[in-house]
Amino acid sequence: MTVGTNSSPGATKASGTPSLAAVPPQAAGRAGPAAAAEPCDPSEFAVIGVDPDDLPDGLVVADATGRVICFNSAAARITALAPGEALGVRIDRALPLEDLDGRRWWALTDPYGGLATRRGQPERNLLLPGGREVLVSARYVRTHPTGPLRRLVVTLRGTEARRRTERSHAELIATVAHELRSPLTSVKGFTATLLAKWERFTDDQKRLMLETVDADANRVTRLIAELLDISRIDSGRLEVRRQPVDLATAVGRHVQALTANGQAPDRFLVRVCRSLPDLWADPDKIDQILGNLLENAVRHGDGTVTIDVSPTSLTNAAGKTEKGTAVTVTDEGPGIPEESMGRVFTRFWRGSKRGGTGLGLYIVKGIVEAHGGTITVGRGPGGGAEFRFILPVGAPAYLTQ
Repeated sequence: MTVGTNSSPGATKASGTPSLAAVPPQAAGRAGPAAAAEPCDPSEFAVIGVDPDDLPDGLVVADATGRVICFNSAAARITALAPGEALGVRIDRALPLEDLDGRRWWALTDPYGGLATRRGQPERNLLLPGGREVLVSARYVRTHPTGPLRRLVVTLRGTEARRRTERSHAELIATVAHELRSPLTSVKGFTATLLAKWERFTDDQKRLMLETVDADANRVTRLIAELLDISRIDSGRLEVRRQPVDLATAVGRHVQALTANGQAPDRFLVRVCRSLPDLWADPDKIDQILGNLLENAVRHGDGTVTIDVSPTSLTNAAGKTEKGTAVTVTDEGPGIPEESMGRVFTRFWRGSKRGGTGLGLYIVKGIVEAHGGTITVGRGPGGGAEFRFILPVGAPAYLTQ
């Protein structure tokens, strides 16, 4: 654990409390024998068995005089400043932070000379020398609620994770805007045309236009439903209303819908084991899973689409083995490249340029996991993509006791 060195206390206000803003720059980094910076007590961390260097975030601690007494390895990595260069130095010199408007943060907040009722500073984006952005928060440790500072504890975090999240949100907004623009433009165009020139069209032409409007409206509805599902999955609020579900019947219903839409009946091979356990799941969510996987197999794969439904077992969150049902959907297309396997269930992943939002498989994974199940992707016997999801029986307690 890093500790401080002997150093002079610097300038103070009349009350005896040092003010960072009042320290002359030429004296801020000077050390001397007049006073010693109180070391960061190892026992404070030893009580919980944590070393400052074990912390994932940067930790900087200043003593009652404003000098750095603790500067962990994460802080050194974030600031590109060696601990030896920071220890014993005034914190405003060790961390010359500025806000996004270029104002010196320590002069604005003045932890040692400001209001004695303040307990800290909330996390905010600040700039290090060179314009590097970091997330900074501070905690004021006082001898008593309105007393002078005994410790100034500052945490530092990089902004990479937040920027990734912001980029993801921006991509989601851009995707939604793009996907909504096309059907809404179509709906607006056809309805405006019908309203303006209703008498000029035959009944067949009107029907064709209204069917197109209806299909585009359904497309918008599906997209909004996807967005709501993503919101619930990300927040952990996806509800599962369990009911008895006949998976074999559900698979047959989806295959029949695909053949009714023009797919050849002999393109599908359904194999269902007779001894399936009774499955309790959300039937609407199961339809979402099957619809997405079968549509992907038809759209992106070639040859025969094989659907296997069989009993299996899986290990639940408590480490116990329980009965389950496995559904495997395999096609005979080119398959998914090995380097893309790990990204299949992430947002915006697309297996080809044949349209889609790239959100379907992300939602499928969220639904399967909300049921307590698992889903995997691999290569099928014919070289195509193979998706396999396993759902636990999920029977209510009164049926298992």
